[in-house]
Amino acid sequence: MIQEVPYTQYAEEVVHQLPKGAFLTTKKGEEINTMAIGWGTLGVIWNRPIFTVAVRYSRHTYDLLKGATEFTVSIPLEGNPHIKKALGFSGTHSGREVNKFEECQITAVPGQKVEVPIIGECELHYECKIVYRQAMEPALVEEAINQRFYQGNNDYHVIYYGEIVACYLKK
Repeated sequence: MIQEVPYTQYAEEVVHQLPKGAFLTTKKGEEINTMAIGWGTLGVIWNRPIFTVAVRYSRHTYDLLKGATEFTVSIPLEGNPHIKKALGFSGTHSGREVNKFEECQITAVPGQKVEVPIIGECELHYECKIVYRQAMEPALVEEAINQRFYQGNNDYHVIYYGEIVACYLKK
């Protein structure tokens, strides 16, 4: 059962869950990939509801997002141990080498308004159309952040701004 909800209704839960993990899913042609994310924001930019996500250049998801126009974010709300394990696996294994849906026994369920699927085992879903993407400018990153997250690897992020076109609970 699908229940549409305002994108802000579960904002507090999203903020608390993101550091524990959520699924960012995208699709290029027939190839679908999901990855665990721990960073993102909900907000308003250009008078539109926006979900921003950060993806490193080294990630397979970045390769898929280069030509993509959509993504979904699936948020687990119920603390399911199976999903926690799937998030851990998805955050440490590349979709270049393994099919995360098969390995993690998670389900790609068609989106309601975008061509990218959601993760069926999660409860809260955001479907987004990419309206802007911005590569990080290394010289503009605060030194403490640079030291902690990028020092030695120079594997910076591209920030994707997704206009939220659907937000719903799947029960």
